[in-house]
Amino acid sequence: MVPVGQVFIDRVPAWLKDWAIDTFGTNDKAVLVAGALIVILGLGVVVGLLAMRGARSAAYALTSAIGVVGAFAVLTRPDPSLVKLFPTLIGTVVSIVVLWWLGPKAAPAASGGDPTAAQPMMAVDRRRFMTGAVGIGSAAVITGGVGRVMQQRFEVDSERASVALPSADSVAPPLPADANLGVQGISPFVTPTDDFYRIDTALVVPQVSTDSWTLRVRGMVDNELELTFDDLLERPQIERYITLSCVSNEVGGGLVGNALWQGVRMADVLNEAGIQPGATQTVSRSIDGWTCGSPTEVIMDGRDAMLAVAMNGEPLPARHGYPVRLVVPGLYGYVSATKWVTDIEMVRWEDYDAYWVPRGWSKEGPVKTMSRIDTPRGTGTSTGQIAIGGLAWAVHRGISAVQVRIEDGEWIDAELGEVPSDDTWRQWVYRWDTVDVEPGDYIVRTRAIDGDGEPQPEGPAAVAPNGAEGYHGVRVRVEPPTG
Repeated sequence: MVPVGQVFIDRVPAWLKDWAIDTFGTNDKAVLVAGALIVILGLGVVVGLLAMRGARSAAYALTSAIGVVGAFAVLTRPDPSLVKLFPTLIGTVVSIVVLWWLGPKAAPAASGGDPTAAQPMMAVDRRRFMTGAVGIGSAAVITGGVGRVMQQRFEVDSERASVALPSADSVAPPLPADANLGVQGISPFVTPTDDFYRIDTALVVPQVSTDSWTLRVRGMVDNELELTFDDLLERPQIERYITLSCVSNEVGGGLVGNALWQGVRMADVLNEAGIQPGATQTVSRSIDGWTCGSPTEVIMDGRDAMLAVAMNGEPLPARHGYPVRLVVPGLYGYVSATKWVTDIEMVRWEDYDAYWVPRGWSKEGPVKTMSRIDTPRGTGTSTGQIAIGGLAWAVHRGISAVQVRIEDGEWIDAELGEVPSDDTWRQWVYRWDTVDVEPGDYIVRTRAIDGDGEPQPEGPAAVAPNGAEGYHGVRVRVEPPTG
């Protein structure tokens, strides 16, 4: 089921992917798994009905077709092998044998009858059917349990706990005391790891051991490199607060987060490999076959693009790319944030289109300036003052101002929290004095100004092909004072 699901994800049109994310958020893969199970159950019912009605050839043919689809999915995934194909082949053969065993058999002709007078009737031995069904069901449960135990042997949580991270040679700038403004309802400056958004194409989170992981650097380079995880840990480490954002993030959405990352500068690795003239695109590949292409000049322009090994002071969780992922400040994730990265290839910009580009997304994906209101969200107050606050980001350009507008009034500057660098989001708050404001509902909007003095695009624009645009607005209710 997993390979078939991965092929489905890989080939799904962009509009359907956007709908799934918008509708189900980070639960989109769980919905896909549930849907796949329902489809498999439905196909099983059809096969069973065909077999019970005597159409065994049709039942065998449909079962074989399902097996062929599964085999095709396995063979079209990265690094196909007989070991990966084996469960599909065995499952198909076992299914056909079960259909033959439990299906109806020709009933013997009546004693003394003319065997040429009529075809023998097909009948099901109910006792054999019930006994076989219970036995096969029990075997399936036991096999599933054994498979789960075997899978747990290869899960990386226990390995993560034993990874000793080296101290950073270049530590992150100190976090300013007022990076968090202390306003209830505003997301914290550092996103807890468990709350950090996850968007990727992996139906099942890859479990990659550091013992088997390697990174190959190849293509238009003078010296190909192959690095192990230990090689990476022995290199100089940097530590930085960096905000990442998904291109699918709607105006006011939550597909954005800020974390403390640790890793090795990509520029150092690429300089060691020796970038050849004309290698204008850095193509990175995940162990599950996903690809992205980043402008080489962005990787090499001095920003803290890194091969990250840690997040918020701990080894990367599996769902966020353990053991190694890419982090590139200022680019949306679909053109930079490769998880479970195993391959970097230097190519010409025009020679390769990565995963999302043929699906209608822009080849370049700089993060757009955005401001979001976290609080209030349609709440009322009688204190005479409402704290309107949230977050703004223009990663690698920084935020110089955030403004708030109430209804169609003037734009008013908000108070800003401090930041350690231009690569992070910034908290902001505007304290609206409502003593002389008529009770009622008001639309409050926000916009940000980046570090270059450019205002946030008014839009509106959809997330495709290169990120949403528009001012985030909420309805705020001003209630009359009590007493």
